[in-house]
Parts: sequence; C-alpha cells; structure tokens
Amino acid sequence: MADATAAMTMDKGLDHTIIGESTKSWIDGTKGVLEYVGIDIDDLARNSTFEETCFLLFNDRLPSQAELEAFTADLRSHYGLSESMLAMLRTFPSTASPMHVVATMTAAMAFEDSACNDTSPEAEMNKALRIIAKTPAVIATFDRLRKGLDPVPADAANCIAVDFLHMLNGELPGEATARALDVCLILHADHGINASTFATMVCVGTESDMYSAIAGAVGTLRGPLHGGANERVMAALEQIGAVDDVEDFVMGRLSRKEKVPGFGHRVYKAYDPRATFLKTFAKAIADETGNEALYERSRAIEEVMAREVGAKGIHPNVDFYSATTYFSMGLSIDLFTPVFALSRNAGWAAHAMERRADNRLIRPRCQYTGPHGADYVPIADR
Repeated sequence: MADATAAMTMDKGLDHTIIGESTKSWIDGTKGVLEYVGIDIDDLARNSTFEETCFLLFNDRLPSQAELEAFTADLRSHYGLSESMLAMLRTFPSTASPMHVVATMTAAMAFEDSACNDTSPEAEMNKALRIIAKTPAVIATFDRLRKGLDPVPADAANCIAVDFLHMLNGELPGEATARALDVCLILHADHGINASTFATMVCVGTESDMYSAIAGAVGTLRGPLHGGANERVMAALEQIGAVDDVEDFVMGRLSRKEKVPGFGHRVYKAYDPRATFLKTFAKAIADETGNEALYERSRAIEEVMAREVGAKGIHPNVDFYSATTYFSMGLSIDLFTPVFALSRNAGWAAHAMERRADNRLIRPRCQYTGPHGADYVPIADR
C-alpha cells in the first residue's frame, strides 16, 4: 500500500522544522541570546516597561513618547471586568486551577466583543489590548474570591504591574516589588515559537478568533514541561528544609536520573539570558522581603548543578529564579504560571496578528504505524 508520508522527514517535536517567518523574537541557544525585534532582552529589562515592550512586539519598533502615552491610555481603557464577567468568576469553585480560570475567561471575553470575528488589523489590535488589560483582573479577582475577600477594582492610573499587585493584595506595592514584576513581565513576553505560541499559530491558522487562540495557548502553557515548571521549582525549594539539605536533594535526583526542576532548556545550551537577569533580581527582592533563606537554597542548588552537570550545558532556565522572585512578592504558588500567561499574552497576540497577515493552515503529517486491511468483527462474535 502506498504511503504518502514515505518521502517526508520524521521530526518528532518539530525541533528542526521551520514553519514560517517572524520578526518578533530571536534566540541563539548556543550563545544564550534573546532579542525582541533585534533588541537584547537585557537592554529591555533594564530600560523598558512591559507596556513599551508590548508596543515593540506589536509594531516592530519602539514608540515615541506620544505614541507610548496613547498606547498606554488605550490599554488602560480596557482595564477591569464587566458585571457579567465578575458574576461568572463567582460561579467557579475555589478549588479550580487558576490556569483553567484564565483559559475560560479569555475565551469568554469573546462574548462581549461584537467584533470577535473581524480580522481587520484594527479589530485584532483591540482584541490584543483587551486580553492583556483584563487578564490581571481575572487572576487577582479569582484569587481574592477563593480566599473569601472582596475584589479590588482596577485603577487606570496604574501600570499593569502596579495595578495587578494592588488588585491582588489590596494595597499598592513598594517601588522595588512593582519594578521586579514589571521586569518579569518583560522577560516572559515572548520566546520564539515555543509550544504555547505554536498552539496560538495553529488556532489562528484555521482562521479562528484570537480569544480562542490565546485560550488554547493558556492551556498549553499550563503543562509542567512548559510554563508549569515554575510551580515545580517552588515545590522543590519548599521540600528542601535548609541549605545543608541541598546536596542530598540534588544528588539524590541525579542518581535516580530525575530532572531537577528549573534546569535545562529545549533551546538554550548556554545560560538562559532571562535567568541571568532574574538571578540578581531574585536576590534583591528576597533581601527586601525577608526571604534570604529561600534565595540561599536556590543559589546552593545552582552551585551543585553547575559542578555536576554544568559542563553538559544544563543551566538554570527562566523558571528557576522566577519562582523565588514570585514567592518573595507574596504570590501563591499556583499563580506563578497565570502571571507567566499574563505576560506571554503579548507575544501570543503579536504572533497571532503576524500570522493573520500571512496565513496558511498548519497541517503536519504523522507516520502511521497501525495495521491495514483489518476486518470488522460483528459485536456478537467478539
């Protein structure tokens, strides 16, 4: 029997397959480089804001002061949730996974957008802004409701980082903590065609709407081999009682050929450039918030791993020190990945709009390994 896939190349995981072109981000895994539209991630983390980074990803250039002010004002005009969306959040069980809540509420945003199926650039940009602006309120409101607390309304006077922490904790954050979250949002905003971004592109490739595409991306990010890894890092750090226990913990996992959460990356064989910046930031925030012992456990894990497997190109990834940073900010562990999604909304939307402009249905093949010519056996004879 002829096999249509016989002339095709097997590429499990699509590691060596280029599916299109993009201007959004570039990664050199060998050298440990990440750029957004040609600008090094370190420059952006030190000098930019999340809002400006969103503009950069959407427009392939940095804005003027007037453009940034107009973009920010437009973004903030979408802050907050309608009464119907608040009512929906109140129906969710307190035991629900926050990532399931974010995926559900992202899809539900389509209910209130009459231009849901309008694929014009203006309508797509409006959808992107709505998703980015409302996700912080979704996460913060659900967290407060499940704790028996009243929601805190969004305040358009604040940037996204400040307003999220205000809605979450009921008080304005300190300057250092707010800046730390803003930097984390920048670092997580985009990262090439990772699994969740690919999910976005597959959905948009069918000419579905952006809300559906990003809801699918949220579900993909939830997996422990993708965004959910930061939660496993924190679970490991909590399991280790003290710095003196680090050696036994790491060596035990390595001897059992188990992965140490937060180490290794599908792309980077050098130090993850996002982790380089977060390592310094994690220490500063830990010192400010009284979590020095947590940071010292993190540092000790890295030292043992560098000694044992550093020569193999296994280094901390962005999840390792972001876990320490988020915990020091007071975030519940199961909110780590939703905050990742809050940031990655920017990259997902940027790729969705880019894909829409040069679309092709994504339809890979799979090598069939089952039988041929099998007979149907009547149920009475089975």
